[in-house]
Amino acid sequence: MRPEMLFPLFRSIGSLKGVGPKIAPLIEKVAGERVRDLAFLLPVGVIDRRYQPKIIEAEPGRLATIRVRVTGHQPSHNRRAPYKVMTADATGELALVFFHSTRPYLEKLLPPGEERLVSGMVEEYRGLLQITHPDHIVSVEDITDLPLVEPVYPLTAGLTTKTLRKAVDQAVEQLPDLPEWLNGPLQARHGWPGWLEALKAVHAPETPEALEPSTSARRRLAYDELLANQLALVLVRAKQKRRPGPVIPAGALAAKAIELLPFQLTGSQRHALAEIGGDLASGQRMQRLLQGDVGSGKTVVALLAMLEAVDAGGQAALMAPTEILVRQHAETIAPIALQLGLKTVVLTGRDKGKTRDRILEDIANGFAPLILGTHALVQEAVQFKNLMLAVVDEQHRFGVDQRMVLSDKAKAGGCHTLVMTATPIPRTLMLTAYGDLDWSRLTEKPAGRQPIDTRVVPANRLSDVVEGLGRTLQNGGKAYWVCPLVEESETSDLAAAEERFTALHAQFGDKVGLIHGRMRAADKEAAMTAFADGDIRLLVATTVIEVGVNVPDATIMIIEHAERFGLAQLHQLRGRVGRGAAASTCVLLYHPPLGATAKARLETLRRTEDGFEIAEQDLKLRGAGEVLGTRQSGLPDFKLADLESHADLLAIARDDARMIVETDPDLASDRGQALRTLLYLFEQDAAVRYATVG
Repeated sequence: MRPEMLFPLFRSIGSLKGVGPKIAPLIEKVAGERVRDLAFLLPVGVIDRRYQPKIIEAEPGRLATIRVRVTGHQPSHNRRAPYKVMTADATGELALVFFHSTRPYLEKLLPPGEERLVSGMVEEYRGLLQITHPDHIVSVEDITDLPLVEPVYPLTAGLTTKTLRKAVDQAVEQLPDLPEWLNGPLQARHGWPGWLEALKAVHAPETPEALEPSTSARRRLAYDELLANQLALVLVRAKQKRRPGPVIPAGALAAKAIELLPFQLTGSQRHALAEIGGDLASGQRMQRLLQGDVGSGKTVVALLAMLEAVDAGGQAALMAPTEILVRQHAETIAPIALQLGLKTVVLTGRDKGKTRDRILEDIANGFAPLILGTHALVQEAVQFKNLMLAVVDEQHRFGVDQRMVLSDKAKAGGCHTLVMTATPIPRTLMLTAYGDLDWSRLTEKPAGRQPIDTRVVPANRLSDVVEGLGRTLQNGGKAYWVCPLVEESETSDLAAAEERFTALHAQFGDKVGLIHGRMRAADKEAAMTAFADGDIRLLVATTVIEVGVNVPDATIMIIEHAERFGLAQLHQLRGRVGRGAAASTCVLLYHPPLGATAKARLETLRRTEDGFEIAEQDLKLRGAGEVLGTRQSGLPDFKLADLESHADLLAIARDDARMIVETDPDLASDRGQALRTLLYLFEQDAAVRYATVG
C-alpha cells in the first residue's frame, strides 16, 4: 500500500487552490493529473528581470525592468492600430504598446501621473523605445509582487504563465521530506543534494545554465527515476528467475526443419538459437527478447524454438498484434509444420461460432501443438493442454501484463517466454523498456538480399517520380506510396492518402489501391491480399503498413513528405521493400527548405540500412520520447531523466538495482523501506509486490 506520506502528492490537480474545473484540464494537458506530476514538471526557460536600467540605458532586444511615470494615453481610433501609453523617467521616454485592449482597463492599470514598474522586451520603433504588452506592471508599493527571476514552464492555449506558476509553487510546497534511498557513498561521490532539496532547486533556477541536465540537482532526480525503473525491472526479473520452467532439451524436430528451409541460417540466427536453447534447457523460465531488424529472420528463429517445445511434448503459442501479421507468420510456419506432421491453428477475434469452438477444442486437447493468434489468445476461454513456450511478436504493441497473462496459461510446470520486436532500439532504451529480459540480436539479413537504393528527392520532381513509377508498373512491378504524417491523427493521414489515391488512380486506373487505419479489418486484409496477388500493383497507404506487411515482390517505396516522419518510422516503412531477391528502391520525397534535423535524418537513411545505427542516431536527433514514434505501451515515460544526457546514470542505476535485490530481496532494511517509497513515488506499485521471496 502506498505510504501515507505520499498521499498529498497523489491528490488531483483540482485539489490545489485556484485550480478550478476550467483550469485543471489545461494543467493536466501539460503536466498530468496529480500534484506529483506538477512537481515533476521541469522548467524550460528562465525569465531574468534583474536588468533594471534607466530608459536611456535600456538596450533594444533585452528584457528590462524599468521604473517609469505615466505621462499620457494615446488611444487608437483604428481597431488595427495599437493603444499607446506614454511613460518617462528623468532620462527619456518609453512607449508601452497594447493591441486589443480597452481604455478603462489601461487607465486603471496605468493611471496618468503615477509611477509603475514595467517589465518586458525593449524594442526600438521609429527612434522611440517601446515595450509591447509588458509581461508585468506593478505599483512601486507592490514591488515584492514582481518576481525578478522566474522559471518558464510549457504552456497550452488558455493557460497563462502566472496561473501555472502558482499551481507549481503549491505542488512544491506540499512535497514531503522523504527518507533517503540513495547509497550514501554514491551520493557523496557525485555531490548530489537530498531529494527534496534537488526538486526545489530545479524549480528555482537563477540562470539558464541551471536548467541544464548536467546540474547536480537534475542528475540526482534523473538517477532517482532511473533507479526506480531499474529496481522495478530487476525485481520482476528476480521473481521470474525464481520460478522453475520446463526443461526442454534440443530435439530432432528443429534439426529436421532447418533441413527443410530453402536458405541457410545466418550467423546471428544460429547464435540466437544457441542462447534460446540454453535458456530452454536450464530449468528456469526463459524471459528473452529477440530483437531483429526488418527482414532479419525472427519468425524462423521463433518457429525453431517452438518446435523444441513441441518435441518435448508441449505446445507453443505465438501472439501478434494484428490479424495481418498473424496470417503472415502462418504463411511461414504452417507449411514447414505440415511437412513435419504437425497441426497449426490460427485464432483471431474474427473466429466465431463453431469455427472458434473447434479451434479452442484443438488447443485444449493438445491436437494443435502450434497456435498462432492475436490478443484473442489471452481470453479466458483459451485453455492449453500443455503450454511450454509463449512467443510475443511486436512486444511494444502489448504491455508486460498481456505477456504475463499468456505465459500464466501454462500448467504447473511453467512456461518459457520469447518476445520479439522488429523495432531497432538503442541500448539505453533496451535497458529501460526491457530490462527484465535477457536479449538476443539478429544483426544480419538472409543471403541473397540486395541493398535498397535510397534516394532523397525534392517535391518539385514529383512528375519524374510518377513517370518512373509508371514504367515499373508497366513492367509488372509493385510499389507502395505512403502519404504524409500531418499530425498524430489518422483523419489527417487519411485525407492526404485519399487525395493522392485519386490523382494516381486517374493516371494508372484500377492498378491503384488504397489502405488506411479506418478501414475495417476485413477490408484491409482484402486490399493487402489484392496487392500480394497482383490485382493491385500500386498501394497508396497511410502508416498502417509500417508493421507486418510482407509482399516480397514489391520493389518500390515512395514516402511523401518524408521530412515529417521520424527516422525509426522511415526505416520501418523502407523495410516493406527489399524483402525478395530483386533490386529495390526507396524514394524520400521532401518539401524544401529542410531544417538541420530533417536534413540529418534523411541523410542517415540514405547512407545506411543498419537499423540499430539508425535508432542511435534517432535518439540523438529527437530524444528518447520520440524515438519509437507514437506512444507505445511497453516504453517508460520519463519525466525527470533524459536518456541521452543521463545514459551514464542508467548503467549505474542498473548495477545499483542488481546489488539491492541480491543483498536485500525483500527490501526489508532501512534503505529497502526507503526504496519501497521510491517505487511508490514513481508508480512502480506492482514491483513492490515482487520484493518478497517465493
